[in-house]
Order: sequence, then C-alpha cells, then structure tokens
Amino acid sequence: MAAWSINEYALALVHALGLAPHPEGGFYREMFRASQVVQTPRGPRAASTAIYFLLPAGTFSALHRVASDEVWHHYDGDPLELHTIAESGEHTATVLGKGIQQGDRPQHVVRAGVWQAAVPRGARFALCGCTVAPGFDFVDFEMPRRDELTMRFPHLTTLVQQLTRA
Repeated sequence: MAAWSINEYALALVHALGLAPHPEGGFYREMFRASQVVQTPRGPRAASTAIYFLLPAGTFSALHRVASDEVWHHYDGDPLELHTIAESGEHTATVLGKGIQQGDRPQHVVRAGVWQAAVPRGARFALCGCTVAPGFDFVDFEMPRRDELTMRFPHLTTLVQQLTRA
C-alpha cells in the first residue's frame, strides 16, 4: 500500500482523462501518435507522440531516460520540479508551472538520452503533458536500478536515492 493518498480532485482528473498508472510513477494516457513514421537508428517510430501525465502530491516520476527529445508542458495544479542529469553528471532542476514571474516555465525540453525525474511541489498534484519526437516507444525507455545510477553518479547519491525506488 502506498504511503501517500491521492486527493479527491486529482483522482477525479485521473478518471475524467482516462489515465492509467505509469511505470515511472504517476498516471498517464497517450493522446496522440502521429501516423507519419520516421526511421531512427532504433527502427521505425511515429514522428511524434503526446501524453497527459499527472503526478499526485507525495509521489515522483523516477529517474529514467528516453531515446528521443521530450517536451514537458505544465497544464494545471501545483508546479513541478523537473530534474535532469546529463551524461557528464551535471544536474539541473527546472520548475514548470504558472508562476512565470517567479521563475516557473510553462514548458521545458529534455534532450534525448538525458536522465530525468519529476516531483510535484505542492499538496495537490501536477498535470503536465509530454510530447516526444521521434515518438515514444517503451523499447526506448530505460529506468535502471538505484545502485546502477548511484555508481554512475556518486556525487548525486542523495538525489538518486530520492528519485529512485528501492
């Protein structure tokens, strides 16, 4: 049983948008898959895909990476802290949200192959969208174990422990 509980409004959004649990955490639903197909080094992929992605308060999207560029869009709810780790080990945190005057951004690009994780910054939820090009395919999704990432990024051990599951 989870140590958190989803609030009533977030649960209503999950149902209204037809979202399902995502392996990295939170809830998602694919809303668009381009009919145009492009060739990639990994094989043919849809030119683009888009999902809704909801993270309830007290949860997180675990560190993972995809083989395509991904654009995050903030739609509703609390701001979202988006963590990225480059292969060089450089860590960046970007806040997605409506508080543009306070430094929030409504969208952010995570380049292909960059490690990423997300945490809602509030007591409710963060509703976002993610657009991937070339389109997302789970065979291009990588979510390693905590010990693998700790060995790869020993200077980020605390962050890795916070953004991975045991």
